[in-house]
Amino acid sequence: MLEKIQKALMIRSCTIRELLAEALGMFILMVMGLSSVAQVVLGRGDFGQHLSINLGFGIGVTLGIHAAGGISGAHLNAAITLTHCILGNLPWRKLPAYLIGQFLGSFMAAATVFGLYYDALYDYTKGNFTVTGPTATASIFSTYPAPYVSLVGGFFTEFTATVMLLLGILIIHDEKNNGALKGTQALLTGILVLGIGLGMGMNTGYAINPSRDLPPRIFTAIAGWGMDVFTAGHHWWWVPVTAPILGSLAGVLIHKLFIDFHNQPVLESGNEKGQAVVETS
Repeated sequence: MLEKIQKALMIRSCTIRELLAEALGMFILMVMGLSSVAQVVLGRGDFGQHLSINLGFGIGVTLGIHAAGGISGAHLNAAITLTHCILGNLPWRKLPAYLIGQFLGSFMAAATVFGLYYDALYDYTKGNFTVTGPTATASIFSTYPAPYVSLVGGFFTEFTATVMLLLGILIIHDEKNNGALKGTQALLTGILVLGIGLGMGMNTGYAINPSRDLPPRIFTAIAGWGMDVFTAGHHWWWVPVTAPILGSLAGVLIHKLFIDFHNQPVLESGNEKGQAVVETS
């Protein structure tokens, strides 16, 4: 009976399987991350601090990569997927499937965390969901700049943090140089995200990922926070979408200029260091 059910449900399209893998990986990542933010905010500091959020997202990244890595490569980031397409590592025809999967998983994660902490949200806000103010809760789901951060400063923060993300990913997977041991890549990528949060999370909340920021923002607009989620912070919403894309491309360029272009296999001398770098997240 189980075999018949499996055959009936089995999806043979590689593209659809990749879409589903990205959706599940993103869902796991975002549920772990957003729920940690919710617990810190709604618990008024009694159930965690900033470190809790960094750990939540780091653990979520590790588990998300393990869930999707063998099927889609676990991009879990629209900026990374677009970069792969530009570099020729992923066919452009697969871009919509990856983006849809990521956005679907992220949106459903926001809805799940909203349901999980619905009672706590109402108790904390008295039913008044706001983006700014003493009981603001929109930041549970998407990133917003600190009051002292200018739009230019916030853009540079997100750009730089994403550069470090891509550099870290490429270093972890660079088999021609000093790549990580097989099986440890997911854990090290989670630690990488943890490190970025520890060092560069104060200004903007380190979105570093359009798929992490935009779908939950759309959800909050629908769920009661209104269009303020797009106008707050001098119309901040577009920065976590564009800055990570540019930062991702810059990170790849820096790695190639400083390491990859000069570290090709030297077949003539018999000093071949390895095969092509596995550029996945």
